[in-house]
Amino acid sequence: MTGTSVITANRLLDGRIVWLTGQGWSEAISHARVIDNADVEDVIKQVKATPDARMVVGIYGVQLDPAAAGIAPVTVRERIRAFGPSVHPDFAPGRHPMSTNTATLPVGRYAYDQVDRTFLSQRVAQFRAQVSRRIAGDLSEDEFKPLRLMNGLYLQLHAYMLRVAIPYGMLGSDQMRELAHIARTYDRDYGHFTTRQNMQFNWIRLEDTPDILQRLADVDMHAIQTSGNCIRNVTCDEFAGAAADELLDPRIHAEILRQWSTLHPEFSFLPRKFKIAISGSPQDRVAARFHDIGLVARPGAQGRPVFDVFVGGGLGRTPVIGVLLRDNLPEEDLVAYLEAIVRVYNAYGRRDNMYKARIKILVQALGVETFREKVDAEFALMNRADYRLDPAIVDGIRARFGIPALDAPADAADTLAAARRTDSRFDRWVRTNTHPHRHEGFISVVISVKPDGGIPGDVTADQMDLIADLADGWSFGEIRVTHMQNVVLGHVRKDRLHELWQKLVAAGLGTPNIGLIGDIIACPGLDYCSLANARSIPIAQKLSARFADPELQENIGKLHINISGCINACGHHHAGHIGILGVDKRGEEFFQLTLGGSASNDVAIGQIIGPALPEDETVDAIARLVDAYLVLRNEGEEFIDTYRRLGAASFKDAVYAPA
Repeated sequence: MTGTSVITANRLLDGRIVWLTGQGWSEAISHARVIDNADVEDVIKQVKATPDARMVVGIYGVQLDPAAAGIAPVTVRERIRAFGPSVHPDFAPGRHPMSTNTATLPVGRYAYDQVDRTFLSQRVAQFRAQVSRRIAGDLSEDEFKPLRLMNGLYLQLHAYMLRVAIPYGMLGSDQMRELAHIARTYDRDYGHFTTRQNMQFNWIRLEDTPDILQRLADVDMHAIQTSGNCIRNVTCDEFAGAAADELLDPRIHAEILRQWSTLHPEFSFLPRKFKIAISGSPQDRVAARFHDIGLVARPGAQGRPVFDVFVGGGLGRTPVIGVLLRDNLPEEDLVAYLEAIVRVYNAYGRRDNMYKARIKILVQALGVETFREKVDAEFALMNRADYRLDPAIVDGIRARFGIPALDAPADAADTLAAARRTDSRFDRWVRTNTHPHRHEGFISVVISVKPDGGIPGDVTADQMDLIADLADGWSFGEIRVTHMQNVVLGHVRKDRLHELWQKLVAAGLGTPNIGLIGDIIACPGLDYCSLANARSIPIAQKLSARFADPELQENIGKLHINISGCINACGHHHAGHIGILGVDKRGEEFFQLTLGGSASNDVAIGQIIGPALPEDETVDAIARLVDAYLVLRNEGEEFIDTYRRLGAASFKDAVYAPA
């Protein structure tokens, strides 16, 4: 074997990348010991036999580029590991003062009691002991890995990543300020909102994690079951409790399911991870049909809402649209029926192949009728009285949610209308970034955290503090995180909306792009993720900058671009009107395009239109695709409708047109 390599690993204490030198380990690849490829396995064996080996994780060899000046890996992935991510280059630790927490009423979120808080403190203490044992060498990495994952701690490319749960996307301003403090003190001054309504911190030290978890527990937050083969964070509609078209408040049922599923002894070690989403409106705003279980409320008999239950949906390596398992599930049977579904999955789901372990594969293998028969049989054997959600139980959970005092002047709507007439920029933002409220004097506001050329989902500590301040001043201290990686203030008085918009614009958070081409969904990609094949963020930034003109975006109309750095599809590329998947071709980044996906009621999986493109051609290809749509569309026709009317051929010609 010709050529040379270096030996690399991640340091145990903080996850940082290190390189084997002649005297030990260094964070600088320039200090690495260069060895012949033929000697890599022998050197690794020698290193693993030394006492220092227990202070690193995952030792392996990295081939070097013979044409490079100096020591540089061949592949994009290893170059990113060696030289750092291509984003957030301006990090300067310690430049911000620490913020202090302020107590607020828990409007919109479930109020923890002493039982909840004792439980969280006990979990933190358990993990603190586990971390101490790992650092002392009493636990191996194989023994420790499932323990850290159950507390949301991953080992990524450059460091540990901590995923913090935001149950059903609801936050208080005090909780947002604590996230800002964690970003400043323990990370690199920012956090990342995910498509699961969670927040991720990318630069965490292992030894700091118990302290971080304790700080989270102090404001009724945690990272429990944000990873592992268990029931993950239950997500719901970001306008829950506020939307004009809502039949029921899905936060109540999401909280019930959170309590039911947390450390459930039967479902803590499922064949694979399991995700549930609930929409309180018949208009699916949660991508219900792309979840292991999706619940969509609809009108039932005697005016009582019931749930349509979809099962077996999911993206990733095998994208599948969930099938309708039941169309009339009453509220009182919600927990029992879902437990029956998960029991069948737990009993019959495959554990011999992780790529075939999701419930979507089981439903396909058995067929929906056979799967339904097994669920119905399990459901019939259960003691329904033990699981029944009596109205008193539901009302008891509902009572622990703070209710905002929705009182607005009679002329609030007129004040808003006058402001829109006199300020065209404000009027455009209202058209794109607001949602109808159930109270005529209020409106829901979507804050885009995707400025022109920005990173989808990334929010700085200062921005978190500002959003917390705005929530206190304009929305009862309540904040919602969306699965589209934006933030919502749910209850804003219409007569105060113009003032709020001015604050957002001044802070760089007033981009009018919700639902438009600039509202891009993207996973962190190869800049951070050890599973990724390509970077998602630079493509998102270039597309956002390319289509920055708000008039152009509004002219294009509704168009969702979703970007994933690998086939695991954390960016939901299959569900985008235009989907972009990063792939690795001989160590270089390429991007595969899909068209026609949708996560709404008109659910569809995007179809691959041709061979993958190199990075420098992808943005131009999408620009040509959009230009073709603008020429081909009928008046008032959205992109997805034009695509479905004409098919892929016209767009494929535009994408692969010669330069």
